[in-house]
Amino acid sequence: MKLINKLAHLFSGSPQDSSFLIDVQCGRCGEVIQARIDWNNDLSAEYGEDEREMTYYCRKVLIGKRDCYLPVEIELRFDARRNLTGKQIKGGKFVEV
Repeated sequence: MKLINKLAHLFSGSPQDSSFLIDVQCGRCGEVIQARIDWNNDLSAEYGEDEREMTYYCRKVLIGKRDCYLPVEIELRFDARRNLTGKQIKGGKFVEV
């Protein structure tokens, strides 16, 4: 039974385990947009000069569900352990929900 549970967890996984959520607010209409950063698909690896030091970079363009359609561009940087080290935004601001 333990084997079946381990296999089920392996294939289903938890979205919280493989993603990072961040909230932004549109600069024009004020809509709060939640972005999901998938650790396995959205990050681009950046290597240092010695090819050992690695950081990650992610860029997303978000558009809300209202009639505003102003693109909100976010750029996120992560260290080798995928801890957020820097963030920039154009067209809005970061919010804590």
